[in-house]
Amino acid sequence: MKSTPLIDRLLLPGAMAIFLLLSLAYWWLENVPHEIFGTAMFALLACHIVVNRFWFKNLFKGRYDARRVLIVALHLLLIVNMIILLLTSIAISKSLFSALSIPDSIYMREIHWFSAYWVMVIVGIHLGLHWVRVMALSRSILRLSSANAARTWLLRVSAALLAGVGVWSFSVLGVWNHLTFTYSLNVWNFKTSVTPFFGHWAAVVALPAIATHYVMVGRRNRQRTKPATGTVGKPQGGKVAQRR
Repeated sequence: MKSTPLIDRLLLPGAMAIFLLLSLAYWWLENVPHEIFGTAMFALLACHIVVNRFWFKNLFKGRYDARRVLIVALHLLLIVNMIILLLTSIAISKSLFSALSIPDSIYMREIHWFSAYWVMVIVGIHLGLHWVRVMALSRSILRLSSANAARTWLLRVSAALLAGVGVWSFSVLGVWNHLTFTYSLNVWNFKTSVTPFFGHWAAVVALPAIATHYVMVGRRNRQRTKPATGTVGKPQGGKVAQRR
């Protein structure tokens, strides 16, 4: 299949997100599907890295401003978490990598879940940083006009509502406890319904994405309205006005 922006920028990350969400439903899927979905996610991640290999090559090129420092730090944090998630996945595997005969450890499992929860939050922030690019590509694919006041306000209201659901979902899923490595007995009851579980997790990812996007929008707006250094009070044309 020929590589296109649709595949590289939308379908590939979307498929990774789906496999990551499915992997979180361990008590519903049980172990074998959990490991299969996790392995598929890491395989797609490898493809994602290959597609974006030039980002790594350009790390030491160009000037670093505050935004670029933030983006690089976030990506490195995501990479570290993914490496931890991969290594602990192999270490605690009961099916696909069981032939390695690595001794099981309850602490390794705790680190695995701790890293998985942080990956979800960082993925949300990552999405928020690139949201403008994602929306621009989506508009291009759907052939939508770039300027539409009604659609803009509809999206803003939807984002506010989704962020509110995200705050609620953090509490429902006990995400706050897991992010701080706090032990919790709260487990989703998959005997009732699995659909709300994925809905809550989608809202959990959406919350940091929305917050990050609007923080970056506010930062860009401040930079646009900020007067250029050294131009305040300077007469036009560089000449000093003479007093009559």
